[in-house]
Amino acid sequence: MFKKLPDSTRKPDRRIQRTRDALGAALITLMREKPFDAITVQDLLDLAGVSRSTFYTHFRDKDDLFLSDADGFFHHMANLLTQRAEASERVAPVREMFAHVASLGKFYDALVASGVHQDAIDLAQEHFARGIEHRLARLSPAHENGSANRAALAYTLAGAMFSLMRWWLDRGKSASPAQMDEFFHRMVWGGVRGIH
Repeated sequence: MFKKLPDSTRKPDRRIQRTRDALGAALITLMREKPFDAITVQDLLDLAGVSRSTFYTHFRDKDDLFLSDADGFFHHMANLLTQRAEASERVAPVREMFAHVASLGKFYDALVASGVHQDAIDLAQEHFARGIEHRLARLSPAHENGSANRAALAYTLAGAMFSLMRWWLDRGKSASPAQMDEFFHRMVWGGVRGIH
């Protein structure tokens, strides 16, 4: 589901990372088998082979585990273009994000049914808004929008991206992630350059 990627600014403790990875993998497995509400912390502990005290050292509850995994993934994904030093005019890795969601298959349906889907989308929108704002500042520094306007525009564009994703999924992913990326960025730059 959400693959944690290493933060290059610090070295994580390998034992902690193994524990988090085991719990995250257990949660994914269980979410494929039953509704999120039916999963207990004990189910996670049994499957991951982690003690209760270790779990509660790192997480408040299963929702915290889920959102912690999602937070790390969305932070990485939202900043992917900057990390790659991509020279394109893309403000968000739409192609990569749509391809990832498409690869989830039936797990995406389980995620939506879990009830935590909207929390994940809200978290993703926050991360993508910051990533888009950073890209806009770099790609359009002479743009007349000040930083406050740029932040509002970035948040709006992140919301548009996730609305577009929902539209795309509801219509059976009839276009490729690359085509959706191209469409999104035509919309972005048509709007950004038209705002004065």
